[in-house]
Amino acid sequence: MKKKVAILGSTSSIGKSLLNIINKDQKKFKIELLTANTNYKDLINQAKKFNVKNIIITDPNSYRKAKKDNKRKKINIFQNFENLKRILPKKIDYVMSAISGIEGLLPTYEIIKYTKLIAIANKESIVCGWLLIKKELKKNKTIFIPVDSEHFSIFSLIQNSEISDIEKVYITASGGPFMNLPKSEFKKIKLNDALKHPNWRMGKKITIDSATLMNKVFEIIEAKNIFEINYNKLSILTHPKSYVHAIIKFKNGLSKFLVHKPDMKIPIYNSIFYKSCKSFKTDSLDFKILNNLNLKEVETNKFPLVRLLKKMPNNPSLYETVLITINDYLVYKFLDKKINFQKLTKLIYKISNLKEFQKYKKIHPKNIKDIYNLRDYVRLKLHTLGI
Repeated sequence: MKKKVAILGSTSSIGKSLLNIINKDQKKFKIELLTANTNYKDLINQAKKFNVKNIIITDPNSYRKAKKDNKRKKINIFQNFENLKRILPKKIDYVMSAISGIEGLLPTYEIIKYTKLIAIANKESIVCGWLLIKKELKKNKTIFIPVDSEHFSIFSLIQNSEISDIEKVYITASGGPFMNLPKSEFKKIKLNDALKHPNWRMGKKITIDSATLMNKVFEIIEAKNIFEINYNKLSILTHPKSYVHAIIKFKNGLSKFLVHKPDMKIPIYNSIFYKSCKSFKTDSLDFKILNNLNLKEVETNKFPLVRLLKKMPNNPSLYETVLITINDYLVYKFLDKKINFQKLTKLIYKISNLKEFQKYKKIHPKNIKDIYNLRDYVRLKLHTLGI
């Protein structure tokens, strides 16, 4: 029987990687749903190639254009996720949530009840909405697999272990394009410099997050949420080759680490073939890298945003939404060349520590609306501050 699949954000790099995997083994899969925001032409081409009857296009203008272009009516085109019950009348086998940004939270949350397993690549869902997602997963008995290479590594390493057995968890950071750049040279950083990631090919927004190491701040928050490990047991190590993705030190004196080349297809592949022995063709172990892992603690004078973790609440709160929103807002200012790189990190740190935002550390989200309302408030506040 074919495994029934849905991909939220199928035109993203994660979505495309998953489709490449499925394309090599099409007889084993039936794609029930693909979604995108504005990239409707690519979405329709994907639907035609994989014989997908249902697509969702959330951007109103793109939705109208797609409806106009799709005159043959062989593809059902929807504008929002309110039609999920109609599209997926029975639970499917697998969902990949690969929508970028906080806009991916609601679709991720809504589709949980329609699938037996969900793989989540959307950081914001786990950072801002994990408390709600966790309840929905439990309520619907839906299996969850994290897709970020660091969290998939932790997930793999702790199989058959208890969280209480763990003494320390380390996730690795490549250090981005400025790992070896002296701090005195940071004032000369240009946008194009920040977009040159040494190891990973990603979208512009997450590439800048990698350059500031803010992506690692979010990944530590994700790890804390997913695995229920306090911040004092979580650390970041720089590792320029991105070959080791996580290290776990257990209380019994043993330590484990997981290695694979910096290719997101590997965790994606292992999520869709979860608990099966399907082989994945990859390179042999790189002993040159293993003999020179070059693991170091983060230089916080160069990457000050990592210090934000010292002030994070151990319980899930609305403050994570504040942090995500401030970072998003300012990164796009940098991408628009409205602020320079040094001002980007200084403003994220300064604004995140404003007294009026600190109160949200004691408030947890009761529903998705709480998160989106706070996001809108923070955006408005930043605008009124003239940033």
